Amino acid sequence: MPGTAHPLTETVGIEITGCRPAELLTLDAAADTRSALDRHGVVIYRDLHISDDELVDFSRLLGTVVLQPTGEHNHPEIQTITMDPNKTNALLASYRQGNFHWHIDGATESIPQKATLLTAREIDPAGGDTEFATTYAAYSALSESEQRELDSLQVLHSFAQAQSLANPDATEPERASWDRVPTRVHPLVWTRRNGRKSMLLGATAQEIVGWPASKGRALLDKLLAWSTQPRFTLRQKWQKGDLVIWDNTGMLHRALHFEPTSVRLLHRTTLAGEESVQG
Repeated sequence: MPGTAHPLTETVGIEITGCRPAELLTLDAAADTRSALDRHGVVIYRDLHISDDELVDFSRLLGTVVLQPTGEHNHPEIQTITMDPNKTNALLASYRQGNFHWHIDGATESIPQKATLLTAREIDPAGGDTEFATTYAAYSALSESEQRELDSLQVLHSFAQAQSLANPDATEPERASWDRVPTRVHPLVWTRRNGRKSMLLGATAQEIVGWPASKGRALLDKLLAWSTQPRFTLRQKWQKGDLVIWDNTGMLHRALHFEPTSVRLLHRTTLAGEESVQG
């Protein structure tokens, strides 16, 4: 792997310094990055200053890139991450409020997204760091009896649930628009083909199928608190030019609060999911 690598915690994260964008645009470098992603969950390239062209090229080496044509970039693969409606679609900017809650991307899809690449164009010292929590390690740290209890459970995920947390004072028309987004039932514990297990939790997790609402909510809240305790988490303090890649299937993430007027501006690409959720 080009550059110098430093594991950040015992459970999550690796930081790579001294790397140039051109060094990433090879099959070997992409393979090294995927290996680091599998092992550490979050890969941080410090001070990389990757261009949009290079970001797309590197993303394509890592997997299948999701097209998200907002009309804001020359590349339909790139999304603008900001809450400033002057810099992006106003509706998308409003949805970014949901980023302040722990979540995974694409939880209401049949195959959640594999990974996300996010690079910092502008940062705000007043806020906007990103936190990650590994549900691989959180699940592994549970007792065998707790794991057995969870392994058979199913969870209903909904966009409406996530948005209701972010926008509790929404109007009825807004809530009706959320309800039009299809819900999805997934196993609570995602068992991969290689045997690894993670938990699908976060803002979209509305209820445990077949359980009374209050009992299910209590367990989901308990598991989220367990998974986001300090020993399973990593805080990314953004520096301009950073590139962060995370395994969306096993990492919860959230942005720490910043104002809609913040100069914080990130560019994102997304890798399509590669494996359906199996219990």
